Amino acid sequence: MFDIGGTELLLIAIVALIVVGPKDLPGMFRTVGQFMGKARRMAREFSNAMNAAADEAGVKDVTETFRAATNPSKFGMDKVKEATDLAMGPETQALSEKRKEQAEAIRKKSAEMAEARLAKEAELAEGARAPNAPLPEGEVPAPAVEPAPVRKDEA
Repeated sequence: MFDIGGTELLLIAIVALIVVGPKDLPGMFRTVGQFMGKARRMAREFSNAMNAAADEAGVKDVTETFRAATNPSKFGMDKVKEATDLAMGPETQALSEKRKEQAEAIRKKSAEMAEARLAKEAELAEGARAPNAPLPEGEVPAPAVEPAPVRKDEA
C-alpha cells in the first residue's frame, strides 16, 4: 500500500523531532501506534465478516467447484477413466484372455530355451575338464598360448 523505505522514515522522524520536539515525541508515537492498531483491527474484522458472509451464501463451495472443473489434469483423468470404463466390453475381455494365453506360451518357450542353454553350458564345462575329450562338431580348438619371452633387464 505505502512504499516507504528507510530513508523516508528517517526523514519523517527528523521532521517530527523538529516540529513536535523531543519532549512530546514518545507520546505522539504511542498515539500513532494505537491508531494503526485500531485501523488493522477494523480491517481484520471487515475481512472476517466478508468471509463469513461468503460462507453463508455458499460462494466458497461454488469456487471450489469451478476450480475442480477448470483443473485440466483432474478433468483429463476423469475423461480417461470414463473411456476405459466404456472400452472394457466383452471384446476387450476376450482380447485380454488371448493375451494371457500368449504370455503363458512365451513364458514356457523362454523356460525351455533357458534349460537348453544351461544343459549346453554344463556339457561345455564337462568337456573343459577332460583334456582328451573330443570337440563337438563344428567347434575349433583354441590356439595354445605361449608365454611371453622374458627380457634380460627384467630377470
